[in-house]
Amino acid sequence: MTAGTLNIRHRAAPGSRTRGWWPDLIGAATVFSMLVVVALWVHNQGLQQLVDSTTGLDSLGRLTGLASADLLLIQVFLMARVPPVERSFGQDRLARWHRVVGFTSFDLMLAHVLLITLGYAGTDHSGVVREFINLVLTYPGMLLALAGTVALILVVVTSLRAARRRLRYESWHLLHLYAYLGAGLAIPHELWTGTDFIGDAAATAYWWTVYAVAAGSVLVFRLGLPLWRSARYRLVVSDVVPEAPGIVSVYLRGRHLDRLRVRAGQFFHWRFLAGPGWTRAHPYSLSAAPRPDLLRITVKDLGDDSARAGALRPGTRVLIEGPYGQLAGAGRRRPRFTMIASGIGITPLRALLEELPYRPGDGTLIYRASTPDGFAFRAELDALAARRGVRVVYLPGPRASDGSWAPARVPGQRGSPPLGDESLLLQLVPDIAEQDVYVCGPDQWMTAAANAARLVGVPEEHLRLEWFSW
Repeated sequence: MTAGTLNIRHRAAPGSRTRGWWPDLIGAATVFSMLVVVALWVHNQGLQQLVDSTTGLDSLGRLTGLASADLLLIQVFLMARVPPVERSFGQDRLARWHRVVGFTSFDLMLAHVLLITLGYAGTDHSGVVREFINLVLTYPGMLLALAGTVALILVVVTSLRAARRRLRYESWHLLHLYAYLGAGLAIPHELWTGTDFIGDAAATAYWWTVYAVAAGSVLVFRLGLPLWRSARYRLVVSDVVPEAPGIVSVYLRGRHLDRLRVRAGQFFHWRFLAGPGWTRAHPYSLSAAPRPDLLRITVKDLGDDSARAGALRPGTRVLIEGPYGQLAGAGRRRPRFTMIASGIGITPLRALLEELPYRPGDGTLIYRASTPDGFAFRAELDALAARRGVRVVYLPGPRASDGSWAPARVPGQRGSPPLGDESLLLQLVPDIAEQDVYVCGPDQWMTAAANAARLVGVPEEHLRLEWFSW
């Protein structure tokens, strides 16, 4: 099989937009859960103890611990990949919320440990370090809680941007799973020593319910559903085809793929059962519109497990999680559109160009690559331009600056000073403010391209982005 054998055809996008009340429901549930936590604390004499000089620190420590535990469970639920939640928010938005909620929960956990230690030290008239050691060694479940705290500290430290830049994706992914371990190890301490957890029937029912929802969501949607889909569709590698230097397309066949509710522009988390490293999932977008008998992804060698894609053999079994993503055409609002891609970011946009309904002249693709031979799918894009009337603009060359989306020089403008980001965008698509705009590429480049689109008048609701950073 070669890249040229993939049929390029127009096909209407299946599916419909998700109901819009999910974000409001989740927001209301989050606020409600925090109100319940405060109510449980008040019911257990939290306010009375707070104003007492001998129990004030203990009471405040209990409140921060309750809030931290509640937010930790909300964080777990947000990243459980519950389908209607993911479709409503998108993984990029959920990831940002996950990060904010996670760091807030972690800060409250540290405050809980500090306040409880100080409060007990004041009551016992002992040193802080000695009191901390005494709490860990003598109170039920505290050793497990300490181990859970260490696991969460490891997760938070490796989630800092400076640390993530120095870690391989595979290492970060493994360490991040310790968040589940940290949450689990905290349960015995909470149930054995936490009066706010077991002080009455209402508190016990609430905490068991939220733990069950969080754990159940992970078991069903992170484990059960992906395993069921993988077993049902039985995807295997059919062929591996080079597309450009360091870029390969992987063709996958399976059974009943016509029942797999996936659209162009979406992505899966993929695990290739081809030796060590198969447990680590990687997000790759479909690079062609899905067919009843065939899927295609395109992978760039970024130095981690992605480098193994070129060595995959036909017949290799594949496990999938998904589909995910909000770039699919169901949310399109205007008849005309512009797509702006850089590097491997072309993959979901290439698939959308194949699947979206549009008339000749309604679509523009602006495609930037560092070198002239870095354009993947050039033959396919030229075929789409000829067949469906999409306008394709290739922009080779290094960027004008780190904060720019545009190349330093634009073909046909030799000798002239480089245009600014907004000026170039308006020169290429004068009416871009009246169109839907899709942007996909490396994070820093995407930020620059999206900012340029906003500055030339593209409304936020017509700007479609999908972030894949970890």
